[in-house]
Order: sequence, then structure tokens, then C-alpha cells
Amino acid sequence: MFGINIWLIWFILAAFFIVGEMFTAGFFILWFGIGAAAAGLCALLGLGPIWQWLAFVVISGILVVVSRKFANRVTKEQPPGIGADRFIGMAGMVLEEINNLKNTGRVRMNKEEWRAESANDDIIPKNKRVKVIKVDGTHLIVEPIKEGV
Repeated sequence: MFGINIWLIWFILAAFFIVGEMFTAGFFILWFGIGAAAAGLCALLGLGPIWQWLAFVVISGILVVVSRKFANRVTKEQPPGIGADRFIGMAGMVLEEINNLKNTGRVRMNKEEWRAESANDDIIPKNKRVKVIKVDGTHLIVEPIKEGV
């Protein structure tokens, strides 16, 4: 194949996966890098393409499954009241009209400004009081507070 040994291609692929892991979170791509390195080792030992692919798929698959179980065991859900979750159930004030179709909306929570979306896709006017229902990434999902409640 153009004078390049197949083992070199596997090791280059392994390097891409391992370097790519540095730019992601969660130890997911790393396992494919290790699988590709194992396939490259098979190629260096003279094993055929079937053994190389089998090593890549089996080793990558096992590592992904094992790491997911381990990650689920050691990773705990964020306790309530930490980060943006602390705003759930709290009231805030709309600073910019919330319109999901136009992708507009800002609310003030305590002394902080947050992007906001309407929980039921209603347009919520400026200066209306809202309640935070949930947090979606960097957006607060809100619904208007009914007057007199």
C-alpha cells in the first residue's frame, strides 16, 4: 500500500485517538487509541487484517464497557444547590424578552444574568417575574409566575 506498512497506519491512528482524547472529556476516545495500538502490534507480529481488526474491535469494546461501568460507579450526580442548579425553584426577572423561536431571552437571578428559554415556548415579556424550572447547559428554563400567587 504505497510503500507504507500497515502497522504504521495503525500506530498513526492510535496516536490520533490518544491526542484527540486530550481535547475531550470522559476517557472515551483513549480506548480506541489503545485498540488501534494493539492492532498495530498484531500487524507488526505478521498477523493478518482479520486479527488486526478483531484486536481493535475487541480491545476497544472491552475498555469502553469497563470504563463506563467504572465511571458510573465513581461519578456521582451533582448535589442540589451547587452551580447553576442552585437557581431551580427560585424567582428571577426577565431582562430581555424570552422568545424561543428568535433565540432571545435573558433573566437576572440574584446579581447574575443568564440566558433563558421558556419552558412551554410562550413568549415572556421583559420585566416579568419568572420561576426557574430546570437548567439546560448554560440556559435556565423558566416559566412565568402568575400574578397574585
